[in-house]
Amino acid sequence: QVQLVESGGGSVQAGGSLKLSCAGSGYAGSGYMFSDCTKGWYRQAPGKERELVARRSIDGTPTYADSVKGRFTISQDNAKKTLYLEMNSLQTEDTAMYYCATCVKRGNFVYWGQGTQVTVSS
Repeated sequence: QVQLVESGGGSVQAGGSLKLSCAGSGYAGSGYMFSDCTKGWYRQAPGKERELVARRSIDGTPTYADSVKGRFTISQDNAKKTLYLEMNSLQTEDTAMYYCATCVKRGNFVYWGQGTQVTVSS
């Protein structure tokens, strides 16, 4: 059973930085390989719908929501089976619960983490 555990969230002032991590385990036997999966970071703020923040395709191509382009960077370490989201120049609007997700089947991510809270104060 694949499990994803996020960490790195916290409280920071506007203009600050955080780096989120998403450590994966249990891929053996799942039929998926961490290195060969599409991966993504989502966020959901109170009263708002969940939105895709960053996505990394199987070939490593990243895509970003317009609101975070130039500020956020998605990356991965295949040896550690860990996905990262580096967030710079944080804004109060970035306050949300952040979730990682891996491996797409029929257009939907299969595995999800439990979330890590990011709070940006002015």
